[in-house]
Formats: sequence, C-alpha cells, structure tokens
Amino acid sequence: MTHSGQVTVNGEVMIVAGEASGDLHGANLVRAMRELSPGLRFYGMGGSELMRAGVEMLYDAAKLAVVGAVEVLSHLHDILRARRILIAHLKHRRPSLLILIDYPDFNLMLAKIAKQLGIPVFYYISPQVWAWRSGRVHTIRHRTDRMAVILPFEQAFYAGYGVQVDFVGHPLLDSIKPKLTPAEFKTQHRIDPQRPVIGLIPGSRRKEVAALLPDFLAAAELLASAQPPPVFLLAQAPTIDTSFLKENGLETWQERLDLRVITEDRYAMMAACDVAVAASGTVTLELAILNIPTVAAYRISPHTYWLGRLLIRKIRFFTLVNLIAEQAVLPELLQRQVTPERLAQEVSTLLNNAQARSNMLTGLDKVRRRLGGPGASHRAAAIALSLLKTPKCHNGHQP
Repeated sequence: MTHSGQVTVNGEVMIVAGEASGDLHGANLVRAMRELSPGLRFYGMGGSELMRAGVEMLYDAAKLAVVGAVEVLSHLHDILRARRILIAHLKHRRPSLLILIDYPDFNLMLAKIAKQLGIPVFYYISPQVWAWRSGRVHTIRHRTDRMAVILPFEQAFYAGYGVQVDFVGHPLLDSIKPKLTPAEFKTQHRIDPQRPVIGLIPGSRRKEVAALLPDFLAAAELLASAQPPPVFLLAQAPTIDTSFLKENGLETWQERLDLRVITEDRYAMMAACDVAVAASGTVTLELAILNIPTVAAYRISPHTYWLGRLLIRKIRFFTLVNLIAEQAVLPELLQRQVTPERLAQEVSTLLNNAQARSNMLTGLDKVRRRLGGPGASHRAAAIALSLLKTPKCHNGHQP
C-alpha cells in the first residue's frame, strides 16, 4: 500500500450491470476502486454511467432492459448475443475479478462460467431473493466468493444460508445531493414560501404513470381548495415524454391547478416538498433520505397482483422504507386503495396533523440511521480489491 492509501494492484476487472440503477452504482464503484488502485482496467456491460467512468463497453445494457416474459422473448437475440460476447471475454481475457450488479438470471449464468475458470466473483447489490424465488440463494452461495448488500436486513438473510456477505450501506447516501436548497428552488420557480408544496412522483415506467397519474392529479384537485393553496410539482422522468403525461391527465388538470412539471434538479425538487405522493420503489427511499413525508402508492394489473401474492410470501410491507424500518412509517396504498379521496386524506393528514408528521419524521430518521452512513461505494471497493489480491481460486466454494 502506498502512502496515499492506494494499493499497488494491477489487472483487468469485468463488471456487468443490466439496469439503470446498477449502471449508476457500478460507475461509483469503479471510481472508488480506481481511487484505491489506479492501475486497474475495467470492461464489461452497462450503460452511459459506466462508460463515463472509463469502462470499456462490450455490450450496451439498454438492449437488454426488458420487463415481462413477452418482452424477454422479443429481445432474446440481444440477450444471447450479450451472453456470447461476455463469456468469450471471460475465457480469453481471464479478468482478475468478475463484479456482478443485481440482474440475477443473466449474472448468475456468468458467475457459473467464472467459477469454472477460477475467476473470483464479487456480487454487489442483491436481487430480492428474500422476497421471492428464495431458492436462488443457494446458487448465489455456490457461484460467488463475496457478496455486498445495501439493505441492512439482507445481511442476516444471506448469512443464514452461509453466504460470505457484508452490509456496506446504501450508495444513495452518497449520490443524493440537491444542487439547490429548498429556498433557492422556490425562488427559481417563483413559489411563494408561505404556500405548501406537494410533490407528485408517478414513476419512470409508462405502465406506472398510466396507472397512477390520473388519481394523483384528481387528488391534487381535492387538495387545491386549501388555504393557502398548495403548489403541485410533477416529476417528469426522462423515460416519459410530455405527450404521455398529457394523455394521462396533465392536459385536463394543468389549467385547473397550480401545477409545475419539473424535468431537472430532481433531488432539489423533492427536497422542496412538504409532502410527496410517490409510486412505490427506490424513489420512496430517496425521499426518506431527504426527510420528506411521503404517501406511497402502487397499482399493477389484477393478474400480476394475484400472481405476485402467490410468489411473494412473508413480506409485511411493499415499500423499502417500511421494510428497512420494520414498521409502517409510510402509508402504503395498494391496488383499489389508490383513490383520489384516500390519497388526498393521507396528504392532508401529513400537512395538517403535527403529531402524524412528527411520527413520520422520526421513522424516516430511523431508516436513514439504518442505511449505514455515506461511503458505500468505497466500502464495496475495498472488498472487491481484497478478492483481486488473492490468488485465483475457489476460496473453498465448489461450483
């Protein structure tokens, strides 16, 4: 180790991320590893974030970003091509380490090949095996050398199955940095600081937006008569175009509400809210980190919902915030519970009931404390480098 804290490790690392969040977290991991060991070279599969971090891109993960069996079949050519390319590089370039980020079905196939070749495997960010298809945990144990998880309850789950696992904290704690203070944001958007600000965050997928936005906007109208009248901030994800928002209620409601569509400074917009209504997902955790009281909602097709009920068992909550807190911090509205009246009622309570608001803020503080503090990428990088420095062997695991 050098005097600057760097380690003198050289070699090539393959890193594979299949989705946008994995691409972002993977890029931060690569930067952290390079800080500790500047001589490393990276190649693999991912997106624009990993490419910006200097990773040689063997295949664009966007071609594989599919949801559902029908979409998987239509993209089978891309999936098989990506698999062939990555396996060929594993066999011929023999990286010193394979880093896999979430994306379990594809990545566990690569892990099997790597173990047969004697390449150490580091799995960063767990698939949700604790929620469904928990049998995959045995495959993970046999095909990986170390695992780093970002949710606190995942460590005990994996350790119970004999997986070499570390809880490194959540990387969102490092990446959520609003560029503007709430006061600066309100000034920029000409929002009276005396007026309550309510965020509407219907998601980043078209199906989510179509299922939730009309009810979010109808709830906004029910809340609009309060004094002083609230300002509504609608978060438009880069994956959703304005015409689609208009098709799902924006055109009808925009003239009747003080509704601002926000496309940039996403975290600054969230931080400026007094209350948010959000699609269940990572965004609820982002809002918790920003200390914003939130109402979580989700609606999927009845068929998918009942299939999920059969597959997902022993899970008390569906939001990450409540799962981490192990208690109902956020109101969760699911399926038929998602109505304009119920949404407006929950938001009104968080705006006007001081005790309810205080209770939620206490719960959000508990969640933030459980997330492990800043530095997740650097903690994960240190684990990855410890594998890189060891001889290429199975470390006691058999494929």
